[in-house]
Amino acid sequence: MDFTPGTYISLIVSLKDAGYEFVTYSDYCSGNLKDRFVIMRHDVDKKPANSLAIAREENRLGVRSSYYFRAVPESWDEDIIKAIAELGHEVGYHYESLTTCHGDVDAAYADFCRNLEALRRLTPVSTICMHGSPRSPYDSKDIWQKYDYRELGVLGEPYLSTDFSQVLYLTDTGRRWDGHKVSVRDRVNLYQDRWNRSGWSFHSTGDILEALKHNALPDKLMITTHPQRWNAFGIKWVTELLVQNAKNIIKARIVKKQRYV
Repeated sequence: MDFTPGTYISLIVSLKDAGYEFVTYSDYCSGNLKDRFVIMRHDVDKKPANSLAIAREENRLGVRSSYYFRAVPESWDEDIIKAIAELGHEVGYHYESLTTCHGDVDAAYADFCRNLEALRRLTPVSTICMHGSPRSPYDSKDIWQKYDYRELGVLGEPYLSTDFSQVLYLTDTGRRWDGHKVSVRDRVNLYQDRWNRSGWSFHSTGDILEALKHNALPDKLMITTHPQRWNAFGIKWVTELLVQNAKNIIKARIVKKQRYV
């Protein structure tokens, strides 16, 4: 059964068995990497307890990942943020300031700086990552058309600082691994299309596990998960399935509309 903690552990173990080095996103930005690596990125949109459970399993398996927290009550749990950092994982800021500030770039930058400072009071933060906010007309990455996050001591932003011509991007957006087809912002555009044409498009975690079994994945990967989607089978698992399927219908309509604007 897909999107369970057991399935996620199988993914981590299979990546380890395939010889991938696990690196944080700040490791990637700093360079000096092995030829075969995977960046495990977790967007903590909500249900931070799920993220802590995954972080503990990764720590047990000797894996370090990057966890990005939003500055909203459903994500920002200071005890969990500190606990994940203490396990050796990277913590970053999952910003959505242009949405929360209704498109005002200057106000968004000020909001971003306040939240980054607050997060840095809990743990060191050297990378950031945009939260997609699919129903918003604003893309928070547009802040960086006017401002420079590097002036704040930030090493990188995955959608702006990653060479996706060399790194295959896999994300569970929409609770499926080919959700980029209906994703409003969690995609890497032309590079995604190039990788897909090369045969590296997967629907289920089982498809990825099968590719790993046959050593059929590229040497450089970024895998993004949303831990609230990974639950033991039961009410939470079924609810997440139904909610995500409904959201995918809405996002598909938004994407279709964008194509004709």
